[in-house]
Amino acid sequence: MKPHATTAAIDARRRQTAQKLEQVEKAIGQLRRERGRLTVRAVAERAGVSVTFLYENSKARALVSNAVDASRTRQVRTAQAEHEQIEASWRERALNAEAELGRAQKEVFAQRQQIGELMGKLRDLDQMVSAESVQALTSENITFKRRVQQLTREHRTLQERLEGARSNLRFADKRIADLEAQILELQETTSSRR
Repeated sequence: MKPHATTAAIDARRRQTAQKLEQVEKAIGQLRRERGRLTVRAVAERAGVSVTFLYENSKARALVSNAVDASRTRQVRTAQAEHEQIEASWRERALNAEAELGRAQKEVFAQRQQIGELMGKLRDLDQMVSAESVQALTSENITFKRRVQQLTREHRTLQERLEGARSNLRFADKRIADLEAQILELQETTSSRR
């Protein structure tokens, strides 16, 4: 090969390498703008170069390595910011829950005190009512229950009598209607004979 041809091939290779490096820089910029995932394979596909080129060319390797590191740093910062935001909301929820728990405990304590006071009043009432009063109330209650049972039986008996009277009245009305019809027939027959 001639020295001139070799020089031309080397220049062509340098131009081609420079062009590929420009494509790599452009691909990295596009992926950053699009918030795409910066990986060696993604840069190679976007730039239209081989993964081998990115690993073998020191400038390309440095560009990709710096871009991947910057992307990871940005992702770590974003993830940390999201984590801090989530942590802050959970912290707020925990504080709200603690405040609500304290309020609920105070409410339970107040209700327990009120229950205790009411139980004390019930005991006081039990002590105020004598055994004789309880016995008198019990016997009066039994008397009222018996009277209610007696009135219920009387009511049932009167209901049955009323039902019987209504039945007799219906029968009597029917019988009267039949007798009136017979009287009319007899009158018609008697008047037709005359």
